[in-house]
Amino acid sequence: MMKMKAAVMTGVNAPLEILAVDLAAPKANEVLVKIEATGVCHSDLNALEDPSTPTPTILGHEGAGIVTAVGLNVKTVKVGDKVALSWVPYCGTCEFCVTGAVHLCDSAFGPMFNGTLLDGTSRLSKDGELVFHNSLLSTFAEYAVVPEMSCIKLPDEMPMAQVSLIGCGVATGYGAAVNAAKVTPGSTVAVFGIGGVGINAIQGARIAGASKIIACDVKPANLELAKTFGATHTINVASEEASEALKALTGGHGVHFAIDCSGHTKATESAWNGTRKGGTVVVVGAFNPSMSISLPGGGFHRVGKILKGSFYGDTQPFRDFPKIAQLYLDGKFMLDELILGRMQLDDINEAFQSFHDCNCVNVGRSVIEFPSIASQDSLENGDEFDIVS
Repeated sequence: MMKMKAAVMTGVNAPLEILAVDLAAPKANEVLVKIEATGVCHSDLNALEDPSTPTPTILGHEGAGIVTAVGLNVKTVKVGDKVALSWVPYCGTCEFCVTGAVHLCDSAFGPMFNGTLLDGTSRLSKDGELVFHNSLLSTFAEYAVVPEMSCIKLPDEMPMAQVSLIGCGVATGYGAAVNAAKVTPGSTVAVFGIGGVGINAIQGARIAGASKIIACDVKPANLELAKTFGATHTINVASEEASEALKALTGGHGVHFAIDCSGHTKATESAWNGTRKGGTVVVVGAFNPSMSISLPGGGFHRVGKILKGSFYGDTQPFRDFPKIAQLYLDGKFMLDELILGRMQLDDINEAFQSFHDCNCVNVGRSVIEFPSIASQDSLENGDEFDIVS
């Protein structure tokens, strides 16, 4: 058992509390990671505002760190490896996994919603009382015990703050364009919702070779930023009818691909109406369950369009995380520009407060960085240990 500092959610909408908590050793197929950096995502705010989130819990799901110890049977990483963390580990054996659709594996979701690791138990406690995990990672802490399948080794030359961003918004946006939409060279692409996911869908479309990338949003500042990441045109949907504007930019046909990262069904409808015959609309943003989509029924079968939902950008972390890292190292993927600010764990509530500022830039992430902490050598077979920060 080790003690560490963590930002703990103790109640719905309550400020996170910086507390000393206990962390048990990794069990079989688990890894102990010293967290070096973690992004603060809007999904963390969603968890903080959600009455169904079990408390107390340690939030955080965009993490990067160094492997400090491994449990029995761990084969994909070793002590000292630099890793990006994926919040959606997969089993590798179900029908979806064996056919390559690992993003559709359901194995993680029961434990995720219950606030545990994959075996249904927690490694976290305080004064002998249970503390819950979040997204099987809980990166708002100095250390985390995570599933082996959440640890993706990356090149040593990757900077940690940038690595931390890959595991959620970056991979989702990039994957939406490259994996889900399968954007082709020379094609036209519209991206709705230019936030932390949409900006990376633009990057994915650019890397895939799209000739025209049209950013659609209500914030002029976001639209201006989109140009620096690869957008060739912008549409302010607050002042223009998006589907007609898309047609005007594409010879009256509409775009080949539309990617909706907004979470609003009206944007999906505009994306559908602004996509040409035979085109593809990919929905990444999560809808409120009370929402519904209305699409024109007349001649529906004749337009040959595809409407597709995409979870996590159809990402295969062990394939896509290293690919994104290499694109960054080759100067082809912008990660430095996605870091909105760097702070220490003690200041984490400032990052949450910024989500409530409608004028605050949201194209990127605030990143929590941790000071270097001396750690012990490898721990075998998940034996108990004593590391005190």
